[in-house]
Amino acid sequence: GPKANILVSGNEIRQFAKTMMEKMNISGLEEGENAEDADLKEKEKREDYIVVFSRSTTRLILNEAELIMALAQEFQMRVITVSLEEQSFPSIVQVISAASMLVSMHGAQLVASLFLPRGAAVVELFPYAVNPEQYTPYKTLASLPGMDLQYVAWRNTMEENTVTHPDRPWDQGGIVHLDKEEQERIQASKDVPRHLCCRNPEWLFRIYQDTLVDIPSLLEGLKAEGLKRRPGLKKKPASTVHPGRVREPQCQTSVQAANEAKLTVSWQIPWNLKFLKVREVKYEV
Repeated sequence: GPKANILVSGNEIRQFAKTMMEKMNISGLEEGENAEDADLKEKEKREDYIVVFSRSTTRLILNEAELIMALAQEFQMRVITVSLEEQSFPSIVQVISAASMLVSMHGAQLVASLFLPRGAAVVELFPYAVNPEQYTPYKTLASLPGMDLQYVAWRNTMEENTVTHPDRPWDQGGIVHLDKEEQERIQASKDVPRHLCCRNPEWLFRIYQDTLVDIPSLLEGLKAEGLKRRPGLKKKPASTVHPGRVREPQCQTSVQAANEAKLTVSWQIPWNLKFLKVREVKYEV
């Protein structure tokens, strides 16, 4: 989840993603091609599409085919599935880097959302009894200033739409190693209480459930969050006025004592700041 006092911006994450893509030989531009030509060529050959992360062993979406059809119909877009079990990481990044929406059960594979283009949406699905508000690393990532991603969480609230696996090994959600009373308590629970990461048996039992996604409630949730129609996510966001440069920046140093020095940095605010409707301004020094 969110860590205190970590000053990281979406722009830094995007710079990291760009570097990673270069290292994996995933490139937007061909040699000798300028950005505008590439943009036109890309628009011609590319259509908007949705990516669904498919899992083949644990935490399954039991009605994945129906979900894919419903998303395609609702947003009038192609839907592509990707799988970490079956595809290389670079090939998955290549697909995600041009997607309009990424849909996935909660899991570490969602860190790949940092490769989504600006304006895309992250849709995170949570199994029964798992409260999205307590597990927010991907919401935090999507919400960082400069990431420019939309985020929607959906939670299964219907116990009859879940399949549990009490007989599995403990690290895949099995609970048969616990005493009978504790097993019964966990199975009767409707909400995983707050816990420390990551060996809590109740948390593991619930997070490794397979889920039958209730498609009407998911689509309703997407509409409620503003993803009403086919989103035009590829378009650049409307131009925003940003603050200009700071004025008269000055650095002054002074030696306080033999082993102590002081650095003072001061500046005048950007000339246009008073015309912008901003509540808070942060300066990076």
